[in-house]
Amino acid sequence: ISNWTQVTEFVLLGFSGITHGQTYLFLVFLVIYLVTLLGNLTIVGLILLDPHLHSPMYFFLSHLSCMDVCYSSVTVPSILANLLRRRHAISYHPCLVQMFFLMAFSGSECWLLAAMAYDRYAAICQPLRYSHLMSPRVCVQLATTIWVSGFLDSVVHAALASNLHFCGAFQIHHIFCDLPPLLKIACGNKSLNEIVIQVATIFVGLSPFLVVVVSYVYILASILRIRSNTGRRKAFSTCTSHMIVVVLYFGNGLVNYYRPSAGYSLEIDTLLSTMYCIITPMLNPLIYSLRNKEVKGALRKVLESQRKTV
Repeated sequence: ISNWTQVTEFVLLGFSGITHGQTYLFLVFLVIYLVTLLGNLTIVGLILLDPHLHSPMYFFLSHLSCMDVCYSSVTVPSILANLLRRRHAISYHPCLVQMFFLMAFSGSECWLLAAMAYDRYAAICQPLRYSHLMSPRVCVQLATTIWVSGFLDSVVHAALASNLHFCGAFQIHHIFCDLPPLLKIACGNKSLNEIVIQVATIFVGLSPFLVVVVSYVYILASILRIRSNTGRRKAFSTCTSHMIVVVLYFGNGLVNYYRPSAGYSLEIDTLLSTMYCIITPMLNPLIYSLRNKEVKGALRKVLESQRKTV
């Protein structure tokens, strides 16, 4: 016990290899953050304003955009502040708070993508029962459960992380506070933390991914039964944006959290973390707006109304 040291702050080593050009890096992250906010808040605004977008699919899309705004806001402002002052450090309690919200939003987003896959399954495979399966009440219940489950999972991880001890190693090999790099520098017994992580991986990571896979197996089977090529393309087009987002999110998450720890440099770790937690939230609204005629139509209406007002 005498070897344990009271922690006041952690040093973040993610950008330690970049001695010059941090001003340019600050501008890059600032632009990414502003595009993320603009894109996702535009999606939410369009869904609220356009009655044609008041459907279960866009209801969940608005929640995805809200999560992406929150997800990005947990990490990027602190990164910008560190780049601006050229001192990459974070105090102990803000580190735990950042980790808590990061895990809450990431866990919630996994189940939200699963709910969106189920919505596409109900629309394509059960069209006659769709209004019942995805009624407004069901959608609200699903969304509430998704948000609550993500935060409950994060509460457990944060409570356990608050009891970790450190033996003088206060350097985190990351660009923000996350649980895996924090566990790497902790000393003492971490077995309970690791067990909880494995359990959470099954319920928060693997389970929603299996829901997505099973949903799309049924969707693909239904699409293949459609005789006309036009009908197939129309049915498949309603899923492509979601499929791209799923591949980006779960693919980046798999590479970021479940790759072998050996053989990867700090620069590669930083790049992968940036892709998963910062780039993906920026890309999601672009994917949905560029590939979705209804979203582009709603945006066109808003711009035309603004032009007439001016």
